[in-house]
Amino acid sequence: MVDGDLAAHDVAAARPGPGLRLARIVTELTAPAVLVSLLTVVIGWHSARGAMSGLGWGLFAVVFVSVIPMAYILGGVRRGRLTDHHVRVREQRRIPLLFGLGSAAAGLALLAVLGAPRPVLALVAAGLVGLVVAVTVSHWWKMSIHSAVAVGTLVVLVVTFGAWLLVASPLLGLVGWSRVRLGDHTSAQVLTGGALGGLVAAVVFVLLR
Repeated sequence: MVDGDLAAHDVAAARPGPGLRLARIVTELTAPAVLVSLLTVVIGWHSARGAMSGLGWGLFAVVFVSVIPMAYILGGVRRGRLTDHHVRVREQRRIPLLFGLGSAAAGLALLAVLGAPRPVLALVAAGLVGLVVAVTVSHWWKMSIHSAVAVGTLVVLVVTFGAWLLVASPLLGLVGWSRVRLGDHTSAQVLTGGALGGLVAAVVFVLLR
């Protein structure tokens, strides 16, 4: 329920302490739009022969997978249709997620027509599938999209650059802790989001890249 989501967040935020401040910082730094933007630029840069060419592909993709969807969400916040840029209320998530899905689909089509590198196409396609999963699950349950994107990001980086990046795995726990500490998700919602995000990245990105 709308009131239930907000009440859980308010109760968690009312518990003072250094952990609350850290949780807020972690949540902002690992927001889906932030991680997706950084990952897309990195994969774009790495996938093309010329660094500037690859960077261009990455930045072009970011417009559709992050900039346009986030602009829509911020517009909804300003108009009072959405509570905040994290869209804490489950019932408010469907339309922004569908809008993001449409934007990413349009971006993927343009990237394909223009001849973008396969890893960039694979990454955007994985994002599309992830959004479909998020829209479906969010109809009944508020899984953590923060955790889904964080785990998916690590999977893509490991596949692209090597298993040594698994040293960053403890950061996933930090992301999940921040979401629970802020009262935005339960531990089950964090774990489910992470599992689904990792699965989508492992299957879609690996198969298409």
